Amino acid sequence: MIPTTNSLDGKHVILMGGSAGIGLATAKAAAEKGAIITIVASNQHRIDSALAQLPENATGQSVDLSKEENIQNFFTNQTSFDHLVYTAGENLQLTNIKETSLSEAQKFFTIRYWGALAAVKYGSSKINAGGSIVLTSGIAGNRPGKGWGIAASITSAMEGFTRAMAVELAPIRVNVVSPGIVKTDLWGAIPKEAREEMYQQYADSLLVKKVAIPEDIALAYIYLMEQSFGTGNTIVADGGGVLV
Repeated sequence: MIPTTNSLDGKHVILMGGSAGIGLATAKAAAEKGAIITIVASNQHRIDSALAQLPENATGQSVDLSKEENIQNFFTNQTSFDHLVYTAGENLQLTNIKETSLSEAQKFFTIRYWGALAAVKYGSSKINAGGSIVLTSGIAGNRPGKGWGIAASITSAMEGFTRAMAVELAPIRVNVVSPGIVKTDLWGAIPKEAREEMYQQYADSLLVKKVAIPEDIALAYIYLMEQSFGTGNTIVADGGGVLV
């Protein structure tokens, strides 16, 4: 029988934004399948903490993902690898359009969109045959609420970029994961009591009646690396959020 999945055993996976949250959960899940992990993030302390939770052959590098030249230098010094995962992002802030500062709004694109674009630009030429790129969007573009204008713009742009890169970079597979609300540090700007209330309200509204933890979403990234046929796809992992 012809295999229809790609084993991650012995494959080199680079995770940009892999020191915490969904990125770290994906790194752990890939490592459990035998992958060799490199995590990239801006905070060395978080990298060290993440590496302590990963196998000894995992490596990490501090890179400011807000600067194109830093991303270019990182990939210039990399040998070939198999899968690129981009999950980097900063704390989310929601504002209505009347209160939105354009200069502040533009900053949210720097890491989430332009950082991902630069990673694809400089990393794609190093990906081995059969390899893939997995990016990150979110359900804000499909089901935005009040104050989600910037988030909806970023996620929609990322999904369009993914489809374009699937065409341009073929046969490299390029896909994107679209999570709903997940219990990660990205919501750290919201006071704890208000954050827990938000989680509970959201859980009550979901078809699965719970809010995801990073490990739930990591499985979508693993699937997109292991499968061998889908490209240009958005995998929605939101507990049914776009349906209610």
